Amino acid sequence: MTVRSRSAATALAGLAATAIALTACGTGEQAAGGGDKIKVVASTSAWASVVQAIGGDDVEVEAIISDPNADPHSYESTPQDAAKVTDADLVVFNGGGYDEFMEKILGSSGQGKPAIEAVEDEHEGEPAGAHEEHGHEGHDHSANEHVWYDLHVVQEVAAQVNAELSKLQPAKAEQFGKAAGHFAEDIGKLQGRVGELGDQNRGKPVIVTEPVAHYLVEAASLQDITPPEFVKAVEAESDPSAAAVAAIQNAVNSKQAAAVIYNPQTESPVTRNVRSAAEQNQIPVVEMTETLPQGKTYVQWMDDQITALQAALTQNR
Repeated sequence: MTVRSRSAATALAGLAATAIALTACGTGEQAAGGGDKIKVVASTSAWASVVQAIGGDDVEVEAIISDPNADPHSYESTPQDAAKVTDADLVVFNGGGYDEFMEKILGSSGQGKPAIEAVEDEHEGEPAGAHEEHGHEGHDHSANEHVWYDLHVVQEVAAQVNAELSKLQPAKAEQFGKAAGHFAEDIGKLQGRVGELGDQNRGKPVIVTEPVAHYLVEAASLQDITPPEFVKAVEAESDPSAAAVAAIQNAVNSKQAAAVIYNPQTESPVTRNVRSAAEQNQIPVVEMTETLPQGKTYVQWMDDQITALQAALTQNR
């Protein structure tokens, strides 16, 4: 995994984070002067929460997509969104084709603005900075873009947020660094919980209605037995074929899975039927979403979801 920071900074080989310039020279260090709060725009509430954890009261963070009932995949940006990005001192977005509207806004009106992108590393083995020539053209849209479920990526994003905020307000760099340290400790505890979950449930089969929690399932050493044709249709945002629907219904009705992981934000008649069948067959259903519930921080939200998954798997032990 890598984090790309589109600012004026130059990445050093070997670092987990990669810095890429949107233009030849960035102006981020002068963007937030004096005692003013640093204005940050994030594409979703998940990344906004990560920024808030590092910046605290010294940042004013706004998420473009925060509605827990909305489907971010189908979000269409507005002129107001573009204005917010233009006015921001720092932008944080997901990348990988997930929030393409942010890339388009940055490409048209955000030139030179510091922007952190969390993406899956498509160039394993290349030195840091090797993606620089590709810009936005190098994305593999077939990769799983839900990288906020990868706790390692979240750690890297937080480290880059700390670095960028410290550039914008150097006088508060120590404060941001301490907050980043505390956040890293919290993420480490979550990683420990996922490891324990994996030790206790290694290889247990699960079905997903949409692969939002792919990285969490992988880290917990669970086996995703969702029929491939069903997953491909969902990822392509198309209706699964009759054969794909029959395959997943058969997997549920034959009780092949210990749990069904359900994304309510991409709900459709097909996924509702899968959920209903799971409940009828007494297979636990665990909701895992794309944005934070109201009033929750990223750490609280992820902790709740890990707890729910643990409870579901324990139920079918």
